[in-house]
Amino acid sequence: MTAISADKNRKRLGESEGFVPQRLPVAAVKVPAGAMAAMNTSGYMTNAGATSSLKIIGVNQVMADNSGGSAGDISSERVERGTYLFANSTSTDEITAADIGAWCYAVDNNTVAKTDNTGARPKAGKIVGVESSGVWVEVG
Repeated sequence: MTAISADKNRKRLGESEGFVPQRLPVAAVKVPAGAMAAMNTSGYMTNAGATSSLKIIGVNQVMADNSGGSAGDISSERVERGTYLFANSTSTDEITAADIGAWCYAVDNNTVAKTDNTGARPKAGKIVGVESSGVWVEVG
C-alpha cells in the first residue's frame, strides 16, 4: 500500500478511546486527517513511517499542513487513540488472523506490517482483527 497525502475518512471500531490531551507542534510536513500520527525525536508530530525512532501516538483527525513552514509553526487540532482500520502490508509482511493479539509495525501513515523489518519500523499498535479490506489496530 502507499501513504496517504490527502484527508481520508478512516474507519474506527467503536468510540474513540480518548485523545491526546494537548495540541502538538507539527514538523514541517503535511499530516492529513486519517493519517497514523507519530512524534519524532525533536518533539514534533509527523506522519508515521518506517523510522524506528518514531513513537506512534494515534490517528490525526484534522489536517495539519505545515509543509510551507518551519517545525512548530502550527499545532495539531486533534489526535485520537482507538481502534482503526489500516491497509495491510503484502508478501511475507502481510498480517493474517493468526497474528491477532500481536504487535504490528508502521510502514507509512496508512499501512501496517507483521514485522519491524529488522528494527526499522516503530510499533503501530496491537492487532485486533483482520479482514479483506485491512487490519484493525489499537493505536495510541
